[in-house]
Formats: sequence, structure tokens, C-alpha cells
Amino acid sequence: MAAPDTRLPSGTDPLRHHAVFNALTGSRASLERATALGDGLGLALWRNRHDDTAYAQPGHHTLSVYLEGGHSTYRLDQPGNLGAPGRLCVLPADHESRWHVGGTQRFLHLYFDPEYVAWHCIRLLDREPRGLQLRDLTFAQDPYLFALGQRLAALDWQAPDARMTGNALAHDAVTHLLLSHAAHRPGTDWRGGLSVTARRAVRDWIEAHPEQNPTLGELAALAGLSEYHFARMFRVSFGMPPHAWILRARLQRAMRLLSDARLPLNEVAARAGFASASHFNNRFRSAFGITPGAWRAARAR
Repeated sequence: MAAPDTRLPSGTDPLRHHAVFNALTGSRASLERATALGDGLGLALWRNRHDDTAYAQPGHHTLSVYLEGGHSTYRLDQPGNLGAPGRLCVLPADHESRWHVGGTQRFLHLYFDPEYVAWHCIRLLDREPRGLQLRDLTFAQDPYLFALGQRLAALDWQAPDARMTGNALAHDAVTHLLLSHAAHRPGTDWRGGLSVTARRAVRDWIEAHPEQNPTLGELAALAGLSEYHFARMFRVSFGMPPHAWILRARLQRAMRLLSDARLPLNEVAARAGFASASHFNNRFRSAFGITPGAWRAARAR
């Protein structure tokens, strides 16, 4: 067996916390290119042949879209189910599987974290993320997701405008996954979270007051709870701590405001709830990999 190619392209460091990405870098698979799109989203384009690999509870979700080949690839517990161009696999965070790779195949991976899914569950579905799970799919057919995968693979991921487009396409893919390939989680323990009324009240208040910096006590008062119990229950119901949710809400508002070219960046920062333009710049760049100014310029092209 040939030794795996460990020479990875620059810019792949943000993907190294994804266990599926790391498993493939330690296999015979060849990485064409990879990038982080911000929002906890990562993309990787792979080729592989005559290999065996396994995934064990990676802790993140993976959408795998087969672009070329895969006809002799199968999951060991499903030997009669073979890959093909246009097929896709969904590997949930708690997924476990072993695979045999036959002839040459080329495939796209979209990696995304449970916190990212939690955001979509609350905002898109008005449901707690703990009650929903992505289905474990092997070589399913979904023309819409395949088309998104083709578009993502065709982008120049290093160009700012392409990264912005890629982020939007990845958002669409995760939204479609939740709407079309998610199921109720059986046996969910619903104890320990916020009531539906309290969850909506806190969510709506944060959305309506982006410029404010609420204390934990002020948010807890909205739910009628002590700070200690609120912090624990918020994390159970929202899938992340309060400060992480507030930051994500501010960044989403900032992106909407950036579409108005008349607004100076310091005003965008203030309206989105950031203490200063430099604080906004640092947070935005950390989340999306480019500055707010570059994001706006790319959007205007």
C-alpha cells in the first residue's frame, strides 16, 4: 500500500478539527483543495481509489457528494449498495461506518458543526435541535443537493466573491438537508430546557435588540429563571451558550447590513451590536475568513 500524501494545501488548518477530514488525510485519498467558508462550514474536494476507511462518531456532520466514479465503492454493512455519480451520503455527527473504495472516484465533502445545525433548527424550524437528527444516508439521490455540490466544486474557493457564494450555497445545502433529510430523534429527554414560550421570548428579544449587550441576568429575567439555571437551560434548548448565540445573531445582521453600500462600516458595526469597527472587523474575519469590506466588495461585483 502506498503511503498517504500528507502534503496538504495551505489554508486547510481550520478543517483539522473535522475528524472525517483527518481520517481521509491519513488514508490513500488525495486532497485536491480545501477551504473554510466561515460559520463552521468547510469544503474539501477529494479523489480516492483502492482504499479502506472508517469513521467513528466524528462529532460533526458531513455531506458527501459523488461527482465522478464510485461504482465499486460500498459501505461494509451495505455491500450491495454501490456508489455512482450524482449519489450522496450524509454522515451525522454520531455516525459510524466502514467503507471499501474500489475504482477511482471524485467527491465533494461539506463539513458542518452541530452548533450550525442548532442555529438552523431554532431560526428555520422553530424547534429545539436536540429533538431533531439528520438521517444517516448512503448513496441517496437528491438532484437539488447534487446540483449544489457541482456548483460548489466549480468555484474558485480562494476568491473572496467565490467564498461568499460558497457560503450561501452551503447554507442552502444545510437548509435543504434539514427540511428533506431530518427526522425526529426518538427517545429525546425533554427535561432541563427552556419552555417553548421562554425560548421564543429570548430568541425574539435578541433578534430585536442587536445593538444591546444584555447581561446573563437580563436574559434570565425574560425566562423568569435564575442566572445559573438559565445558562444551563439555554444551552440545552439552543445547542450553544448564550454568548455564542448572540455573536452569531450579530454577524448575521451585519451581513444583511453590508448589502447596503451607503452604510459606513462603523455604522454597520454599531447597528449590529459590536463595540467598535475594529472589534467588528476581527469577529467577522474570524467567522468568515475575510474582512467586512472585502465581503461587501465581493457582493457588489
